[in-house]
Amino acid sequence: MDLANLARRLLVEMAADSSGDFLPSLYETARVAALAPALAGHAGRIRFLVEAQNPDGTWSGPGEYAVLPTLAATDALFAEQARNPAPTVAAAVHRGLHALFGKLSAGKEVSLPDTVAVELLVPWLVAELNLRLAGLEAEPLPGLEAWGDGARLPCPADTYPEVLLMLRGAVEEGAVLPEKLWHSLEMLGPVAQGLSFVRPGRFGVGCSPAATAAWFGDAATTANPHPAVRYLEFLQARHGGPVPVAAPLDVFERAWVLTTFTDVGIPVTVPPELVHGLRAAIGESGVAGGAGLPPDADDTSTTLHALANLGAPAPLDSLWQYQAGEHFSTFPEERTPSVSTNAHVLQAFAACPRPTPRVAEAMLGLTSWLCGQQHPDGSWTDKWHASPYYATVTCVVALNGFGESRAAIRRAVRWVLETQHRNGSWGFWDGTAEETAYAVQILLRARTIRADAAIEDAAVRGCAFLLDSQPSPCPPLWHDKDLYTPARIIRAETIAALHVAKNHPRTAAHLARLRHGSERTA
Repeated sequence: MDLANLARRLLVEMAADSSGDFLPSLYETARVAALAPALAGHAGRIRFLVEAQNPDGTWSGPGEYAVLPTLAATDALFAEQARNPAPTVAAAVHRGLHALFGKLSAGKEVSLPDTVAVELLVPWLVAELNLRLAGLEAEPLPGLEAWGDGARLPCPADTYPEVLLMLRGAVEEGAVLPEKLWHSLEMLGPVAQGLSFVRPGRFGVGCSPAATAAWFGDAATTANPHPAVRYLEFLQARHGGPVPVAAPLDVFERAWVLTTFTDVGIPVTVPPELVHGLRAAIGESGVAGGAGLPPDADDTSTTLHALANLGAPAPLDSLWQYQAGEHFSTFPEERTPSVSTNAHVLQAFAACPRPTPRVAEAMLGLTSWLCGQQHPDGSWTDKWHASPYYATVTCVVALNGFGESRAAIRRAVRWVLETQHRNGSWGFWDGTAEETAYAVQILLRARTIRADAAIEDAAVRGCAFLLDSQPSPCPPLWHDKDLYTPARIIRAETIAALHVAKNHPRTAAHLARLRHGSERTA
């Protein structure tokens, strides 16, 4: 496998794509289907939702990750059944309601994942579905007659329906919502339509298809020439109806891919427009992952890290406004801090060619803070990803070279060795190429760990799984409003893992034997 050529092709492809390569989102697709049925691609969105339902009636998942997507998909198909009754749609709604009543039954403990605005989106959709259920008592729908019995979904604990009502009331009285809430504007319901303080442009509202559809409401039609409606049509065309979790996310995608390739030393020439684009994305408050999103410390630090690696360093000034004691907040006033954001900030500081005393002091604080967030088993977990392997690789790579972090890195390596699946993969639920790529990098990039036979054997088995699994798509593991898949970032991580193994003095020989063995078999 010519890894440098694969990396070059990925960079050229990325430079030509202004949106980023993100697989369809169940939640966003469901909201666009419910809110904009007159928009091009509607039939494709309904088909996608029906076909994506799990055998147990849920969508997405597993566990509590299924709650929000199942609420959204069930609500969207419920609305479709009222417009265009069809047996397949009714059956999907029936199974979805059964699953939701099973998950949210009164008194049942539900631990929702820390995804974007979940504490507000869940009570909003519970209320929407309860209104639809109430409507069945007066006007039954084909295939849903059994649900006209007065049953209502309870709202899970740890959600804030009262805050949602307060926000709606404030907006109705003329209050302006902070920009970071525009990404989830749809939670306001009909109040969101046409809000005067929101100005949709050629990138929609809040970098979100759902928020954009909510602002337009019934006006989101193919006949509407507004640039933001064209934005929705452009997004749905890529997958024949379904839409991604957010778009454009070009800055996020480019910063992550470029950092990954340059960190491991893959010999590629980076198209100059990618470097210029990252520099142009830096504003007074840092970098946003895409147009319509507010700047944040994660995208800011990763962009600064990438530029430093590419020999085009930019000032670190914009990062300081996110400092909160020893750690950094992804966004101002966030509920929970992120270990991956703080690991990326530490990497940005470490890549600085001439660190100041302030930078050196911040690095010491970040090192201590990150080590303090490690779980007893050696892993880390994070608010931006479902898998501990993502959080753990970001921490291990960031902490490399800091003497006081050696014990933490040793624990992480031991955890990786202990959690490998029998087929050579790693994965929190099932083995995936993405998580396996992270695990291989943890084993081979942990500079404070002396390589031994167990580490080498585990890494080689992981690489064999990666080679066998190409080019299978990876399941969604990244956090936004629901789980999503950044396809190019995952491809880059896989290339990086194989590159590190290929250039490791002892695993390279094992990989060569694997390659020759597969050639003989072929």
